[in-house]
Amino acid sequence: MEKTIKTKEYARFVEQLKNARLAAGLKQIEVAKKVKRPQSYISRVESGEYRLDILEVKRLAKIYGKSIEYFLG
Repeated sequence: MEKTIKTKEYARFVEQLKNARLAAGLKQIEVAKKVKRPQSYISRVESGEYRLDILEVKRLAKIYGKSIEYFLG
C-alpha cells in the first residue's frame, strides 16, 4: 500500500496550503509564530515532508481565512 503522504492527492493538498498562505500575504515565519512552531516546520509541511492532522489544518485554515473544504476539495 502506498503511503498517503506520497500521493498526488496529498501533493495537491500541500500545494493548496502554500497557495493559501501566499494569498493571505503571509511569510512562513509569520505563520510559524502564529502556530508556535519553527519556520522549518512550515517549510516541511509545505514540501510534504510532514503530515498534518485535522486540528492543524483547521488552525491553518483559520489563519489563512479559508474553509477546511478549500484544502480538501
